[in-house]
Amino acid sequence: MKNLLKKFSDYAYDPSIDIKERTFTVFSAVVLIALFAAVPCGLIMREPLSATVATVFGAFAFSLYVLYSFKTRSISKAKIVISVVLVFIFLPAMLFTNGGIYGGAPIWLLLGTIYISMILEGRLKVVMLLCEAAVMTLIWIVSYMFPSLNTEYSREGNYLDTIFGLFIVSVIVYIMFTFQNNVLRREEESKNLHRLFDQTTKALVNSIEMKDKYTQGHSARVAEYSAKLARMSGKSEAECEEIYYVALLHDVGKIGIDGMILNKPGKLTEEEYRSIREHTVLGAKILSCITEYPFLSIGAQYHHERYDGKGYPKGLKGTDIPEVARIIAVAEAYDSMSSRTSYRDPLPQQKVREELIEGTGTQFDPEYAKIMLHLIDLDTEYEMKEREDTDRFAGKEDLTIGAHRENVSEGIFITPYMTTVHMRVTLDTRSLGHTPMPSIVIYDSLDGRYHSDERSIEELLYYEYCEIFFDGRIADKGSRKLVSKVASVLSSDAMGPGEYRIEAVKIRDHVLFRITGREIAMEVTIALPDNSRYVYMGLTGEACRISDVRIERAEKPREPGFIPRIAEEITYIDVPAGDVPNVQIDGYRTDCTDGIRVDSSMRISFHAKSLPTARLVWHCPFFVIFSSDNGKIGGENYVEYSLLRLDGETWESGSVADNDLIVDRMKFNGWEEWKRFNKEGYDCTVALERDNRKIVFMTSNGGISIKNTTVINTDVKDIYVALTGDQCALTNIRIER
Repeated sequence: MKNLLKKFSDYAYDPSIDIKERTFTVFSAVVLIALFAAVPCGLIMREPLSATVATVFGAFAFSLYVLYSFKTRSISKAKIVISVVLVFIFLPAMLFTNGGIYGGAPIWLLLGTIYISMILEGRLKVVMLLCEAAVMTLIWIVSYMFPSLNTEYSREGNYLDTIFGLFIVSVIVYIMFTFQNNVLRREEESKNLHRLFDQTTKALVNSIEMKDKYTQGHSARVAEYSAKLARMSGKSEAECEEIYYVALLHDVGKIGIDGMILNKPGKLTEEEYRSIREHTVLGAKILSCITEYPFLSIGAQYHHERYDGKGYPKGLKGTDIPEVARIIAVAEAYDSMSSRTSYRDPLPQQKVREELIEGTGTQFDPEYAKIMLHLIDLDTEYEMKEREDTDRFAGKEDLTIGAHRENVSEGIFITPYMTTVHMRVTLDTRSLGHTPMPSIVIYDSLDGRYHSDERSIEELLYYEYCEIFFDGRIADKGSRKLVSKVASVLSSDAMGPGEYRIEAVKIRDHVLFRITGREIAMEVTIALPDNSRYVYMGLTGEACRISDVRIERAEKPREPGFIPRIAEEITYIDVPAGDVPNVQIDGYRTDCTDGIRVDSSMRISFHAKSLPTARLVWHCPFFVIFSSDNGKIGGENYVEYSLLRLDGETWESGSVADNDLIVDRMKFNGWEEWKRFNKEGYDCTVALERDNRKIVFMTSNGGISIKNTTVINTDVKDIYVALTGDQCALTNIRIER
């Protein structure tokens, strides 16, 4: 019994478990004890057999349902069910079978109010309290006006029933309030300890990064990415937090490495590299003394192990490498590639993705590499990267430009969310006698940066739309059409000399820029070559110094018609449709067909062609297998079981289904041929077969044969498949059943 009580106490005060769940459990246990205690009390008072039977039946029914809710993990539903039963059935029955308003039952009615107040929350709590008030008022009136409906006690019985009821309910209230107070006190203590641990950990990380100027923020980003990977793999919040701190301290061993080596520009010598490798062993030694958190040292020691066994320090292979270290290895590789180093700029995200694909199964655990690839696909605005572009324009640095475009800022990504840039422009002290002339360069490139040398322009697909000068001039380079309006008047918002505000927004293939200063207000609308283009803005100019830059982004996107159209929309699907409307997908899953119900045997045929801007292997058609109430992606009760791409990759959503993918590339001629194949366009046929929960998907295109078997883990009546993709046009879609 002592061990059982200890286990229950540990559960009740475990901060990793939701407080509402713990309160529900404690309340249920206390009420069950009270109900069973009420049985002998009733016998002592010689209550009618019907009342005793009702109490026993209620206690057992309540016990079984609470156990069932825990076993099926339906506690949220149980809270509602029990509150409804309490208010509409159990408490009214108690009133009429336990002496009516003259017995002890009215005191028991308080349990409904206590339960609803402590267990339910939000609007549901208010609704149930109002229902309880209405029901209790009604049964009180009925009990008073029709005493024959009550099971009466003797006067002595009523008196004892009231005393026992008052005692039992008081004990319940005391236990619950004591529990709540203890929880609040312990959680406050836990928060204080957690805050101290968090601050101490980050102070240690900051001291490490002070030594290495090239890794500022690296540990925090790796920790953030590691937690995302863990969360996407289905781990609990407590496990994700643990992994976060392991990842945050993974490079702690660098505190023992010579700063000259850490900050050496260019590549290291063999001896210097051996010295750097020692940081894993040093990190493990430093963290192993923290006995309260023994898991911290694991990430520091093993995050440079490789899945194929060629890593260090111990050359562990596959799942012999601790799981947290395998997660950190993927997260760190991503951050290293997407951040600036001593010898290169950050890699474009598409290049990072290809590097991760190449390292899957050799350098990286396939499971976590696959999740990182999925995170990259979802990160259409490239938010997961070193945020130096933001820091540079937060008033910490100035941008000094002598000759025209001598310096150009980091690219500011323009999206449907209105971006506003505030800045101050003064004369560059090296350019006395000249007039400062700020400007913005509007462009697209794989890495989001401005490029002027031919090699970078070719490799990073740099494409310039135009340059807008703050005196009203525009140098049009590659826009489809451009319209500008300029007013040389004093701005109405009384901006100071040299102060400017830039507002920019992109809606499909149109971009709008508004530049406001003390003596100019101009509006420029640009029609891009097509919908799939990205747009970046670089601050630059001539003979000027740009400072006090502040960037703001709206929380909601602008509506589709916000920018007046100045050119017809470019479409690649203006051809006759088949059984399903044609669809053009300008970015990652930006559009899709409606769901097509999957039958026992069916075929879907269509013509696929990647858009002119497509340049990557995954710019191809995708198939989504899902269910929803209206048969549409994102509909009510939407569940996604598998995402299948015709380049041979797949993504399954959590534990809702199991997917077995087989990819055959025996006749495959390489990815360059695959990209050319998609550019030219091809006719594709997909076969689908359904047998209850099992869906088999088969197709072969461009030398890549795919067979995927999806087994759904629950019974679902209607399963749908929808066509989508990335930078491709799908036409003449036909369904054969």
